[in-house]
Amino acid sequence: MVTLSVPPASSGLEDEKARRQARLETLTAAFGDPFLVTRFAKTHSAAALKAQFVSLAAGDRTDTPVSVAGRIMALRNGGMFLDVLDDTDRVQVFHDLKNLSPERKAWLELLDLGDIVGVAGTVRRTPRGELTVDATEGQVLSKALEPPPSTFHGLKDTDTRFRRREQDLVANPRSRQTLRARFTMIATLRRTLESRDFLEVETPMLHTVAGGALARPFVTHHNALDMPLYLRVAPELHLKRLVIGGLAEKVFEINRCFRNEGLSPRHNPEFTSVEIYQAYADFRTMLDLTETLVYEAAMALHGTPRVTFDGDVLDFTPPWPRKSMTELIREHTGFDFAALPDADEARGAAASLGVHVDPSFDWGRTVEAVFAAKVEDRLIQPVHVVDLPKSLSPLAKAWPDRPEVAQRFETYINGWEIANAYSELNDPREQRARFEAQANERRGPDEPPHPVDESFLSALAFGMPPMAGLGIGIDRLAILLTDSTSIREVIAFPTLRPE
Repeated sequence: MVTLSVPPASSGLEDEKARRQARLETLTAAFGDPFLVTRFAKTHSAAALKAQFVSLAAGDRTDTPVSVAGRIMALRNGGMFLDVLDDTDRVQVFHDLKNLSPERKAWLELLDLGDIVGVAGTVRRTPRGELTVDATEGQVLSKALEPPPSTFHGLKDTDTRFRRREQDLVANPRSRQTLRARFTMIATLRRTLESRDFLEVETPMLHTVAGGALARPFVTHHNALDMPLYLRVAPELHLKRLVIGGLAEKVFEINRCFRNEGLSPRHNPEFTSVEIYQAYADFRTMLDLTETLVYEAAMALHGTPRVTFDGDVLDFTPPWPRKSMTELIREHTGFDFAALPDADEARGAAASLGVHVDPSFDWGRTVEAVFAAKVEDRLIQPVHVVDLPKSLSPLAKAWPDRPEVAQRFETYINGWEIANAYSELNDPREQRARFEAQANERRGPDEPPHPVDESFLSALAFGMPPMAGLGIGIDRLAILLTDSTSIREVIAFPTLRPE
């Protein structure tokens, strides 16, 4: 944990800001306005400096000239020692106060915690073993007019951390590591897909129809066209249209989606997923691809497929178990819903298990409710839940010999759904019937009917090849691979209530 030394005492935040403003004015008059500086010739990052001189023995010094830059995290002994933090690590800077000119001493006295400085000098290792830059020159590159977050224990208040993420990143190395791991994970997913000849594409974030998933959309208005638009709920339908048009047989998009729903440790209104489509393949292709993507991400971050999360060791080594939803329910409850195809019987079995279901629920929704209540949170190790009910899968093909069951799977880890995939329905007649059934379903009193996307139906009628689709939740996967406690930890700027 990076520690921040306590700034000089003041009667409050406003006094501290005033003191810093006064120092800026003095600094500008004596040494020039730091905010007019446009560049600094930095030769080393802190990490590169430590790597280059790793073999330098305690007490040894070099004549090697270097220049480093970063934020002042500690000021000790009147500026004799500074700790300077850049995006890789921190490094100690030493000023020989006995031999400094009066001008340089005056410059040191104008420094504050949080200032961004550039320093040139030579490298030595102190007798205590600390790699140090003996400063010969220094320049303030940006003056911190607000003090850094509170000091010795780092920035702990979670609300402040997420609202002032820039301060959190400075004060808490764990936050920097977590977000860097997230972006490394995304880069790994991209490389893995590109190595398998998938083409990365882009689709609209503003939709005229809120389709692709059952979710409440965010609604906006386009003034020039005088029409409502919806922030993307899912990119699925547009991605399929690209394959239909022959842009590529394998496409993917790492996409931001928006759902006007609740917040929780696993839900943010703005979230990221990767959606993947492959022509001439079915959901079984996506089973293998899911395992490969998660395995490669774990290896990139940890060098091993065995990752600790919340005290449990999760093993991402392929292959993962593949079990049907009804099979898992039978394992955990003893009830075989596959043998209870009648909706009334299924609802009665759910009631006997203590699971409340709406009287309007069909067999599929009832099975899903029992699974969520009795099984889901017990699925700690990776498992593919296959053969989901068709009524839960309006865009998936059903099995010809089991018309109530979709060719679909959901992947669960730590009791969370991480991935969703299926053999895509490409019959425009069946798809229209399902869309219209959705539109006629009874929804919440303040929710409009689910729309029928005529543009997508027209594209299907043009002819879509057999296809498999897969979506993986980036945020949840990042939580697991970084051993984080909340989705807010892995999103740089999560949605928060106003202060």
